[in-house]
Amino acid sequence: MVSERREIRPLVAGNWKMNGLKASAGEVLAVGDALLGPLASISAEVMIAPPATLIAGFAAALGERPVLLAGQDCHAKPSGAHTGDISAEMLKDAGATAVIVGHSERRADHGESNEAVRLKAEAAHRAGLIAIVCVGETKDERVAGATLGVVSEQLKGSLPKTSRAANTVVAYEPVWAIGTGLTPTPEDVRIVHEAIRRDLVDSFGPEGAGMRILYGGSVKPDNAATLMSVENVNGALVGGASLKANDFLAIVRAYESQ
Repeated sequence: MVSERREIRPLVAGNWKMNGLKASAGEVLAVGDALLGPLASISAEVMIAPPATLIAGFAAALGERPVLLAGQDCHAKPSGAHTGDISAEMLKDAGATAVIVGHSERRADHGESNEAVRLKAEAAHRAGLIAIVCVGETKDERVAGATLGVVSEQLKGSLPKTSRAANTVVAYEPVWAIGTGLTPTPEDVRIVHEAIRRDLVDSFGPEGAGMRILYGGSVKPDNAATLMSVENVNGALVGGASLKANDFLAIVRAYESQ
């Protein structure tokens, strides 16, 4: 059995996807206020990835509130003739500390390969951002019994050599569970996260042993505590449930007693 290092600090990250306007700042501030007040002793770091248009405004509004901000994607190049794209440097300049790369929706909708994801993760590292690298299998791959092989291949192709515990987070998101209300069993999650940890240790040694592995895929207030208690699960990548402060904080509370 491959276990995580016990000193790993959990991370609960909310991916807003293409949702939110400037008026949504109230939800982010409510999360920040809770982390300064009733949840001040929570063991987890808390992060929100709003649309890139909102990062700078949210960063200014948050002030000293302990909510980290992240981008949802970045270009592999720092600048240039790439109309409509955003660089990791731009995200950093706006106030982000991390960026999600390789989300299944990007892989599917934009045809992003493992190599493309790796180049984006490298760009994040160069800019001083944490790269949250997403991996996960489709329903057909799961039914075919190919989950572990698919995830391992994605890890090997998507994680750059610059990956370290301090600058890289892996998020396992079974594609068939995202936005569907379906979730794998805790035992299913344990098996995949253990395999991911093994691959990380094989590739990066002690640094791989210290990387956070998040679970993402229909994480909700009513299943968060169970999922977050699974070995080698070091937090969550939350989708729709992160849009409202009360729902998101209910998930964060999974770490209230840890």
